[in-house]
Amino acid sequence: MKTKIIRLLKNSDGFLSGENISDEFGVSRSAIWKYMNTLKEEGYKIESVPRKGYRLISSPDILTLEEVEEYMNTNFIGRNIHYFNSLSSTNTKAKGIAIQAKEGTIIVAEEQIRGKGRLGRSWTSPKGKGIWMSIILKPRVDPAKVAKITLIGAAAVNQGLKDIGIKSYIKWPNDIIIDGKKVCGILTEMSCELNMINYVIMGIGINVNLGREDFDDELIDKATSLKEVVGEEIDRKKLLAYVLNHFEELYIPFKESGDISKTIQVCRRESILIGKEVRIINGDTEKSGKVLGIDNEGQLIVEHGDGSIEELFSGEVSIRGMEGYL
Repeated sequence: MKTKIIRLLKNSDGFLSGENISDEFGVSRSAIWKYMNTLKEEGYKIESVPRKGYRLISSPDILTLEEVEEYMNTNFIGRNIHYFNSLSSTNTKAKGIAIQAKEGTIIVAEEQIRGKGRLGRSWTSPKGKGIWMSIILKPRVDPAKVAKITLIGAAAVNQGLKDIGIKSYIKWPNDIIIDGKKVCGILTEMSCELNMINYVIMGIGINVNLGREDFDDELIDKATSLKEVVGEEIDRKKLLAYVLNHFEELYIPFKESGDISKTIQVCRRESILIGKEVRIINGDTEKSGKVLGIDNEGQLIVEHGDGSIEELFSGEVSIRGMEGYL
């Protein structure tokens, strides 16, 4: 009911009488009054005038379906959003409901208490300042191909940022970079049995409106936010919707036939690694080489000093610059 009332208010050009709203939904006017008070408590600014009714003045900066859907053009990605004020981790929550959930279901939290990145690293997720979400996916593909989904996520974030006028780069396979610093990370986790995938969880964390004070001393030289880059706050609702739009566009060909050609085009064009000398870290082992490109399967192609060529899967490999993060 609350969702329907929000949509009705958003689509109205003026006041809506309590009587008309109650007739629309077949409930009492006192019930409508209670719903309006609930919405006000959630941050909706609603004007109430006797004998005129209710009018929506402004909506809160929250990432519910009601607030995001007007910018979305997807068919199934993000059409079911589980929204939380606070979670330990959106990936953890997503894994708890993934078996029963429809594909494309999104878990969104305003903050994560124990957000996590790849290789067990923590992820700073302050309240109301970022996009902290997980997407539940159920592709019928060989589990060995799931790593490609991370590239789809990276390309979708890159293109979503482009839609709001922000230039970014992709650091293969799962980071988005602006001005040499990380603004987004992606963590893909899978549950499978033999050659059958139960579900894939893609966690995406985007530093949207964080300030310098939100980064600790260890991160201040490695990470940044969109707000720090452009000098003003970014509309989180639009950005979330744009990322989901691009994700579905790129994911459907992969889901249907394993095709990631459009994703690879984006990852090559927007790569920050191609042509650079890098360090390749795999556990306790470290090598160096020059990045030649990304092949059609999404593997990073690296040439070592002895002239040998190596094709890297994402897995547990980390790529670093010769003297630091990049």
